Amino acid sequence: MRKLALSDEILMTIEKPARYIGGEVNSVMKEADDVDIRFLMCFPDVYEVGMSHLGIQILYDMLNKREDTWCERAYSPWPDLDKVMREKNIKLFGLESQESADHFDFIGITLQYEMCYTNILQMIDLSGISVYQKDRKNDDPIVIVGGPCAYNPEPIADFIDIVYIGEGETVYGSLIELYKKHQGKDYDRNSFLREAAKIPGLYVPSLYDVEYNDDKTIASFEPKYDDVPRTVLKQVVTDFSKTTYPEKPVVPFIKTIQDRAVLEIMRGCIRGCRFCQAGAIYRPTREKNLEDLKRYAIEMIENTGYEEISLSSLSSSDFTKLPELLDFLIEEMGKRKVNISLPSLRIDAFSLDVMSKVQDIKKTSLTFAPEAGSQKQRDVINKGLTRDIILKGARDAFIGGWTKVKLYFMLGQPFETYEDIEEIAKLSEAISEEFFDAVPKDQRKGMVEVGASASFFVPKPFTPFQWAPMDTMESFTNKAHFVKDKFREQLNKKRLKFSYHAADVSLLEGILARGDRRLAPAIYEVYKNGGIFDAWGEYYSHERWMEAFEKYGIDISFYLTRERADDEIFPWDFIDAGVTKRFLLNEWKNAKKGIVTPNCREKCSGCGAARFGSGVCFKNET
Repeated sequence: MRKLALSDEILMTIEKPARYIGGEVNSVMKEADDVDIRFLMCFPDVYEVGMSHLGIQILYDMLNKREDTWCERAYSPWPDLDKVMREKNIKLFGLESQESADHFDFIGITLQYEMCYTNILQMIDLSGISVYQKDRKNDDPIVIVGGPCAYNPEPIADFIDIVYIGEGETVYGSLIELYKKHQGKDYDRNSFLREAAKIPGLYVPSLYDVEYNDDKTIASFEPKYDDVPRTVLKQVVTDFSKTTYPEKPVVPFIKTIQDRAVLEIMRGCIRGCRFCQAGAIYRPTREKNLEDLKRYAIEMIENTGYEEISLSSLSSSDFTKLPELLDFLIEEMGKRKVNISLPSLRIDAFSLDVMSKVQDIKKTSLTFAPEAGSQKQRDVINKGLTRDIILKGARDAFIGGWTKVKLYFMLGQPFETYEDIEEIAKLSEAISEEFFDAVPKDQRKGMVEVGASASFFVPKPFTPFQWAPMDTMESFTNKAHFVKDKFREQLNKKRLKFSYHAADVSLLEGILARGDRRLAPAIYEVYKNGGIFDAWGEYYSHERWMEAFEKYGIDISFYLTRERADDEIFPWDFIDAGVTKRFLLNEWKNAKKGIVTPNCREKCSGCGAARFGSGVCFKNET
């Protein structure tokens, strides 16, 4: 019988001890002596967030289907336990075996959000190995990272052994087989890493040198050895219907962010919004086979006991078999008293009709994401929505019985003016007016409420806006106050609400998103000074970050507020994400002109993703 890593005394004094005891339904138990490889899959945030992450569930299921591998899980210890672990010298441990992380061959960490970078250092440090890659010993675990932020891993490159570029279902098998060949008394960590760098999609930062120009831009980024690839090509699941999927996902003991079964129906997006990194790095758009989805839905519900199932994709409305899938789910889930959750739907008549059938709660709130108030800005960002489409969607919703609308906008977009952002208030007002015009007074089931929320635009790698300057914190704040004042001037102001996110967090996200290796010492400095859980407002300290940047002479304006030259070498240019830099640059120029690019089903724009030979780029999409 396994022994818990934390004593009863400790468990009784910390918040939500169920985060750390393991033993959940469908968790995988193996004997350490029966496997060749032990893999600790880590998520650098609290348990409730990490357990809701589909990517972890997929990789956990995939690796544990191998007889030679035991994959366990770990999540960032919450600050209360973090303190205890340091005081009592308790190492990070796997939930399944409860054994410390330094007993594993691999420590895999998901890079989901830039604001979790200090938590990555927390997990490495608590594992009992050196935070800096160069100081690790031969018998230390290999630290490998992947996920969306891996498309610019340079700010944390000094801490990482291997970066996995692409979708995790592709080359982990090759990496494990290579490691098994190197295992034994003659194992040499550096020799293994050099061989691993030859596996497509794997980037080993220690095998590359960076040189800088006098103006701080990158002069060169070169491999140290001739047999190390100059560029790293992202790995893509070409047959999306045949790839692995967890039919028995792990069910947590406590409520998590997404407490439901998740059915991934599609990967990628046809829309091409110019601010959206996910829309670029997950190209080409690929769909799962309808019959497979039906089977997964039934098996997941039967194997978990969940009372809700959710569809997962970047834009579920664009799934070509959505009507057929929903008809099946409405019938089958209805028999089982299971609710259906439908995120990422474009608001049109079909979607509203579907939602009215599947929601078992009062129809009170719908979400629209216009992103910009003016048509000019929606064309700049290539949103693909007109004012008429937005207003018609709202009108149909009101007629259908909904009374509350949530609107998502971004402030600080490229080429935005105050006239553009004033349109946020005007569009919100126009939506509220649709309610009074569309619904007779005697048929109203409550009063209309329009809540608009604004985040601050952060340019990301592998988007057309990777060349764009980012607004200053002062500019963000001024714009937010301006829009809030405009809301107060609207006729239906009592029915309108406006809120906005913290500008300081967006500022830091912008620095880390397009940063390079020179940021590493500052990130480590923040961590040493107590910086963890920066994604949580109560633990984020802007001053701590600014002090670290000042200590290491980091020029914030260099990373944030300057427009990049067309030919500048970016820190992530060694990665081939399928979407070419030439295409992205052309889209940047189209944005300047307000030219709209058709979606992938309307017309191929030659982004480069067709080279992967699958998905929407070809007629045999499904």
